[in-house]
Amino acid sequence: MATENKVKLIGVWPSPYVARAMIALNLKGVEYEYLPDDLFNKSELLLKFNPVYKLVPVLIHGDKPVCESRIIVEYIDQVWASSGCPSILPADPYDRATARFWAAYVDDKLAPHCRVLVWSKDEKSIAEAKEQLLAAVLQLEEAFVKCSKGKSFFGGDTINFVDIALGSFLSWMKAFEIIMGINFLDKTKTPRLVEWAECFRSVDAAKEVLPEAEKLVEFRKFAMAARRVTVADAANK
Repeated sequence: MATENKVKLIGVWPSPYVARAMIALNLKGVEYEYLPDDLFNKSELLLKFNPVYKLVPVLIHGDKPVCESRIIVEYIDQVWASSGCPSILPADPYDRATARFWAAYVDDKLAPHCRVLVWSKDEKSIAEAKEQLLAAVLQLEEAFVKCSKGKSFFGGDTINFVDIALGSFLSWMKAFEIIMGINFLDKTKTPRLVEWAECFRSVDAAKEVLPEAEKLVEFRKFAMAARRVTVADAANK
């Protein structure tokens, strides 16, 4: 691969946002180099290519960075549109707008509460996050019924933009079940999403990327301990 066309991805393995970029690259059959970063000690490379937000993921295509996971997925879909693989975003303008709407919903209504469950130790905040996350999942169950039209994915027969946006959180939702004993995807309340999750995890492009829930449980223990040390060190300076 010519230098100007080389693809690299800066990320951290527990991040669902990094998983999105990896799944999209896998779906399109794009070869890329993964550059692992440190969650608690951001690399010079990350700061160079994303000086504004200083966050992963960052896709580097040649020497040009693309930041923010949903933007990265759209970029991959457009640049490698002629790969012979199915499009991630629908061709129909209305269906495309609908996919963007529900992907944004995932980030606005589900992701913030997941962050609370990962990082917070405040019981009230955790209880509120659980309630809001359950409400978001119920809404997504309704959305899936409409968008899938009786098929396996939000995109019908193939994975689309919404599948990637929501599917990237599946491992963390399973980890929350282990940690807190609450099942956000329930066969009684969200039967279609339960079936969807099984289908999504079985797709090679996702299966190769999504971390094991047990590893995320251990990561959370380590991350919270590291955070306490960082706060304590800062207080002693």
